[in-house]
Amino acid sequence: MAAEATDFEPYLLGNYAKPALTLVRGRGLRVWDSNGREYLDFAAGIAVTGLGHSHPTWVARVQEQAATLVHCSNYYRNLPQGKLAKALVERIGPGKIFFCNSGAEADETLLKLARLHGRARENGLEGKRYKVICAKNAFHGRTFGGMAATPQEKIQGGFRPMLDGFAFGELNDLASFAALVDNQTAAIFVETIQGESGIHACTPEFLRGLRALCDQHQLLLMFDEVQCGIGRTGKFLACQQTGVTPDAVGLAKGVGAGFPLGAVWIAEKYAALFTPGTHGNTFGGNPLACAAGLAVLEVMDSEKLMENVNTLAPDFHQMLRVLVAEVSDLVTEVRGQGFIIGLQLSTEPAPLVAALREAGLLVVPAGGNAIRLMPALTATAADLDAALAIIRQVFRAWKPAAK
Repeated sequence: MAAEATDFEPYLLGNYAKPALTLVRGRGLRVWDSNGREYLDFAAGIAVTGLGHSHPTWVARVQEQAATLVHCSNYYRNLPQGKLAKALVERIGPGKIFFCNSGAEADETLLKLARLHGRARENGLEGKRYKVICAKNAFHGRTFGGMAATPQEKIQGGFRPMLDGFAFGELNDLASFAALVDNQTAAIFVETIQGESGIHACTPEFLRGLRALCDQHQLLLMFDEVQCGIGRTGKFLACQQTGVTPDAVGLAKGVGAGFPLGAVWIAEKYAALFTPGTHGNTFGGNPLACAAGLAVLEVMDSEKLMENVNTLAPDFHQMLRVLVAEVSDLVTEVRGQGFIIGLQLSTEPAPLVAALREAGLLVVPAGGNAIRLMPALTATAADLDAALAIIRQVFRAWKPAAK
């Protein structure tokens, strides 16, 4: 018998809004709820299930590893960890990898890297160079370090005082970042594409300017690609669209395609800042997680998923823009790259998210009255057409509730 929502409520912490449905099964871009109803999934678990649900290769590799060696801690080597680290370095550039479980942990590692870099700049003295410059409307997770780097009341409210050492410039305004650099600054840290705030991309010119600014002042340039990385823009990293190479980048979500896995790439020049005992993670890089990550890369290569994004996304974006012209009183802009897309609404997104769900399409709301569309990288033209048909149907029929 399917579990009812009331079966969960007495036992789960109330930190999430009450879910609208209970999902019990997924295959490809389709999921089914506890009542047997089918949905087209353009949420992808918030940009996680890049291979779709239960991809047969991913399932097989995880099952094989689960029957071989699940966990051993980082007191010992494990073969999948080394293979995945090598594969990520080959795709990103010379450097080293730290494995963890989530995007928040990846970002926390980057903030610790900034502190270590600042200490090295000050000949081993702590507390003199530690400031990190981030962007307004950023989202870097819900740890205390991540919250301090996230200047949003909905994230910080109730948890003050925040950690010291953060300043915030305007996204795509290089002068606002340059004005914040001082002798306490250790790093600049931005999302290449801001996800939670509504899909706002850094321009190539802005990223190139940040690179030059960091080089000028010997600062670390760190990118958060937790949501926009792992092929979602049609390149392995979104920053590779611009030709700008950071000194470190945080990854998660799509890197495990559903298995909790985060990773940090650090350029060779700075990798030695971490020495034994400076950081750690019990589960990070365990054999089962890394087998899942290796399966992601295997499928991305064998099925040419980034090529799929680059082939299908331009037409999908254009069809969305045509639709926007038809319902311009409701949707004002299409933003994003590849399969990470934001629809800017003129109204609060929750009712439209609910209406789309009722019509059979799952999407994700975002800050600033936006809706995110983040299909699996395996999406077909037929999947995109089906999603567009539902969006068109709901948006054309939309009538806001009477006040």
